Amino acid sequence: MSGTKEMIGAERAKHAGDTAVVAFANWVLRFRWLILLLSFVAALGAGFGGQFLDFSTNYRVFFSKDNPQLNAFETLQDTYIREDNISIVLHPNEGEVFTPELLTAMRDLTDKAWQIPYTTRVDSLTNFQNSYAAGEDDLIVEDLVPVDTPLDAEDIARIRETALSEPLIVDRLVSPDADTASINVTVTLPLETQLEVPAAMEHARALVTEFRETYPDVTVALTGSVALNHAFTEASFADMANLIPLMYGILLLVMVVLLRSFSGTIATLLVIAFSALSAMGISGWLGVQLTPPSAIAPTIILTLAIADSIHILVSMVGGMRKGLGKREAIVESLRINFQPVFLTSLTTVIGFLSLNFSDAPPFRDLGNITAIGVTAAWAYSILFLPAAMAVLPMRVKPRGEDSATAMDRLAGFVVGNRKALLVAMTGIVIVLGALVPRIELNDQFVNYFDRSIEFRRDTDYAMENLSGIYQAQWSLPAGESGGVSDPKYLQTISDFTDWLRARDTVVHVQSLSDIFKRLNKNMHGDDQGYYALPEEKNLAAQYLLLFEMSLPYGLDLNNQINVDKSSVRIVATLENITTDELRALDDEAKVWLEQRLAGGEKLNASGPFVMFAYIAQRNIEGMLLGTGLAFLLISASLVVALRSVRLGLISLVPNLVPPIMAFGLWSVLVGEIGLASSVVTATSLGIIVDATVHFLSKYRRARVMNGQDAEGAVRYAFSTVGTALWVTTAILVAGFAILSLSAFEINASLGQLTAITLVMALFADFLLLPAILILVDGRKRREAPENAMAQAAE
Repeated sequence: MSGTKEMIGAERAKHAGDTAVVAFANWVLRFRWLILLLSFVAALGAGFGGQFLDFSTNYRVFFSKDNPQLNAFETLQDTYIREDNISIVLHPNEGEVFTPELLTAMRDLTDKAWQIPYTTRVDSLTNFQNSYAAGEDDLIVEDLVPVDTPLDAEDIARIRETALSEPLIVDRLVSPDADTASINVTVTLPLETQLEVPAAMEHARALVTEFRETYPDVTVALTGSVALNHAFTEASFADMANLIPLMYGILLLVMVVLLRSFSGTIATLLVIAFSALSAMGISGWLGVQLTPPSAIAPTIILTLAIADSIHILVSMVGGMRKGLGKREAIVESLRINFQPVFLTSLTTVIGFLSLNFSDAPPFRDLGNITAIGVTAAWAYSILFLPAAMAVLPMRVKPRGEDSATAMDRLAGFVVGNRKALLVAMTGIVIVLGALVPRIELNDQFVNYFDRSIEFRRDTDYAMENLSGIYQAQWSLPAGESGGVSDPKYLQTISDFTDWLRARDTVVHVQSLSDIFKRLNKNMHGDDQGYYALPEEKNLAAQYLLLFEMSLPYGLDLNNQINVDKSSVRIVATLENITTDELRALDDEAKVWLEQRLAGGEKLNASGPFVMFAYIAQRNIEGMLLGTGLAFLLISASLVVALRSVRLGLISLVPNLVPPIMAFGLWSVLVGEIGLASSVVTATSLGIIVDATVHFLSKYRRARVMNGQDAEGAVRYAFSTVGTALWVTTAILVAGFAILSLSAFEINASLGQLTAITLVMALFADFLLLPAILILVDGRKRREAPENAMAQAAE
């Protein structure tokens, strides 16, 4: 008896809700012209804030202020010198770099590189500060290729021999086979405006263009951290210029084919345009700074905004095909879709807002911008869209009641083969789930860009022919002011340098110990037998002072020694290794330093590559909490909205299964993933719930209001919402698949993974969910509401 009363209460609540929605729909139709006007004003007013949006041109935006790797890097920069770099790589198509013509050209380019904005240092083969003995006690320090040098055969031989035997040059400024050289420009950015990086890159590219025209037989590549910064901006503009128009074209094509309604297509395009415009404009008002991840928000909003409109329009068209007038069809469509459309918008917003738990601020911005857009899309869908459809002309050809649809046939197949489908889908989920641990984390920032971006092509070329952009840096304390000259400390530095050079993944090590060895040799008449560390602290300090006094402005040792000479920076340039390999090197180095240097247990590697090596791991840790909270909130929302704990628990299966299947398939197709993996589950969770909500809401309506059994309710759900589900899924998959064309790999992976997850969600909702409903919820037949009420009255 109590169960019957609960059912009657639920039914009365449902009727009350339907009555309120009908009243709302009639209100919208009554004031349709005012709503249309206010919608245009709201969209334009919000969109006006778009003028305040700007782009960040610094890779540091990927790291939160409390990120330990960022803080360690900033400390390192403050201890020595705050620097970024532009590397100009030169590779003659034939022969070596040690020719009079190319050395002259390199010297000229080195001089011109000083004119690049914010440049504080330029290092090259030609201006390397070569030291040698003059007599017994005199030290000469001068450019390796002075301006007045003859560059004859003997001089070239001298330059070549010195360069290829100097550990500070080979594998850094010249390759061991002498066919590639580089000019490293140190740029100290004030970080005050967004124009600094573009200004530096514009000047550097102009120099490179001029050099290519003068020396067409030399291949030139431009890389470095400043080029990396600029690549983020270029990738963002490339995505906005290419993906958004493509997205509009795809959506237009899909809607014309599926809706076959010009009016419906125009109204939907306006809804998604207003939604994207509102989201980006409000973000501008809020002072959001765009980055490559957040810059794809309009594309995601366009994709998500269309889903609400499609559900409303498909139901409206279906009503008109059954003989309803346009006004009645609009009211009926809102009546049956208001709750599920609100719920799906709510769950999507929850999913994207959970990105605020991300350690990477760009993903927080992406989540917030998209949440604003989805909220705006919901408002425009239930207000502007019905008002527009009431005004725009629309004709629909009626269809006979007895004509079977493809969804009816699919429902019959699923109901008839539910046990086999349940077993098959469960097996597939188990197999794919077992493959998930095979995925490896890898966040090589060079690979964030595809080869359409110049930075990626040039950096790949530089790594293939000379050395890479990946570096790990250590600041090793000497324990006291002036302690860098202590022989024991210098020996530790030298041993650590040798240890690094013995690693297969290390290409070059810049170390102060090499300078001390060379100076000791110089001060003993260039006797190679004295190429060793000084044995006395005072002697080492004198050597260092003499050398520093001989260095020209801009080429001092501040990039290697701190002000009070109490610590030294070691810089290891690495091969094109994975971030897993870098973390392993960092751990090994920490163990080595802990055993040999006071305070070594606290010494970790630093640098941009190190920061990116840990970002995915930190992001995953933060998103575990965010995704878990989102999952709880979404599950609670479903239980409340469906007014059934049983259906709420059942809904967990088709919501959890798709990400597991997607990542399992990804492990087979790709095998590794980076930053995108940490947010896909959270973002897709709010989206894949949409199909589950619509299916279960129609299933419950059939059970409670029509008194149908589980099989009949499943058939009703397929017939009423099946078409809208596959249409919206097709559009969502198309939208996120377009992201796979992004020049920015994080966005591409996010799009690909989300598209795969959405496909898996459709299979789960069409094949797995109905089988579970019939198995779990189909044990007894629901009474029709009028019979239940009559029995209750007795």
